[in-house]
Amino acid sequence: MALSSCSFKAIVTLAFLVLFMGGSSAQLSTTFYSKSCPNLFTTINSVVKSAISKEARMGASLLRLFFHDCFVNGCDGSLLLDDTSTFTGEKRAAPNFNSVRGFDVVDNIKSAVEQACPNVVSCADIIAITARDSVVTLGGPSWNVLLGRRDARTASQAAANSSIPPPTFNLSALISSFSAVGLSTKDMVALVGSHTIGQARCTNFRARIYNETNSLDSSLAQTRRRNCPNTTGSGDNNLAPLDLQTPTAFDNNYYKNLVNQRGLLHSDQQFFSGGSTDSLVRTYSTGQSTFTSDFVAAMIKMGNIRPLTGSSGEIRKNCRRSN
Repeated sequence: MALSSCSFKAIVTLAFLVLFMGGSSAQLSTTFYSKSCPNLFTTINSVVKSAISKEARMGASLLRLFFHDCFVNGCDGSLLLDDTSTFTGEKRAAPNFNSVRGFDVVDNIKSAVEQACPNVVSCADIIAITARDSVVTLGGPSWNVLLGRRDARTASQAAANSSIPPPTFNLSALISSFSAVGLSTKDMVALVGSHTIGQARCTNFRARIYNETNSLDSSLAQTRRRNCPNTTGSGDNNLAPLDLQTPTAFDNNYYKNLVNQRGLLHSDQQFFSGGSTDSLVRTYSTGQSTFTSDFVAAMIKMGNIRPLTGSSGEIRKNCRRSN
């Protein structure tokens, strides 16, 4: 029942977006490659499933690529670009450096897609489809991905540093960050449910487990301290799951953790800290179908952030560099 409800709401949301969203986003279509690359979805899905079967964490990493791309100058594949002599890319920005990963999987997907249909599919669209397939592979909902994005020819480290909200943000700052890219508070709370999969580095939750004991379950704090010393530079890259119970299953346990003060990141717990988002977190913690349907709607909306379409940008042959 949860998936059928999700599918219905996704279709309704999709129809609304296509009909009423202005600008270039209205040019995106779920059938954009139906003639030019009919085997696109099966080609991408095969590589995604293979990568996740080798390392379940990769599903979260591939989903995160889409978030971190769309938040910086729109969903244009700029995150994938390596540094050049003319610009420093987004990979070395503070929110991404030693953190964002999965670029080799995208390379493998792009190679397979180029064999199937050369010079047709953008890297921006590839990571949009890959995000959806990663969620589905880990047991989450599916949706029809709007396509037709083109790739940026440049990237901006400065924009990445200023646009991607860090784990130190409080609720008002988080709301502002999402609002700046056209996403509502409801979109934000649904999208952050992606933290039901994946892991965080010690450097991003150290301050919370040692300094925020009033809003953190004591047993979780003790557990995390064993692998995250209270010394900057010591164990900074040690990992811990964002969802202790089911870190490789796309479900609503993340919200249950927040209700029980078991959010690992400072920014996580902000969504259930006596503020305006508490009621929505409670709703998602008890209703997985509501969460998944809202997540789908928000993912479709996020994918419409300032895409390059028509003659703008290019279709990169290699996702790491412009043509």
